[in-house]
Amino acid sequence: MKTKSEIIAELAETAGVEKAQAATMLETLVAMAVRDASEGFTIPGLGKLVKVERAARTGRNPATGETLQIPAKTVLKFKIAKAAKDAILPGG
Repeated sequence: MKTKSEIIAELAETAGVEKAQAATMLETLVAMAVRDASEGFTIPGLGKLVKVERAARTGRNPATGETLQIPAKTVLKFKIAKAAKDAILPGG
């Protein structure tokens, strides 16, 4: 797994810009994803960040076996694009 510094260094080298500019680009991309996540934020070729409503459901405490109610909640999911999935998991 790459660190933020390694990602910024690779972005800077690939784009032919200074590391400070690459850091700004990365921070801007993250800020856009956070700001627009409620409507869905797509990074073409990689995937989409979406807000999903989970329904209330019945669960079980694994330690006691007791049944309990799990409340509804809103979560974020990242759906991987088909192109990315095919590149990472060929034939899968």
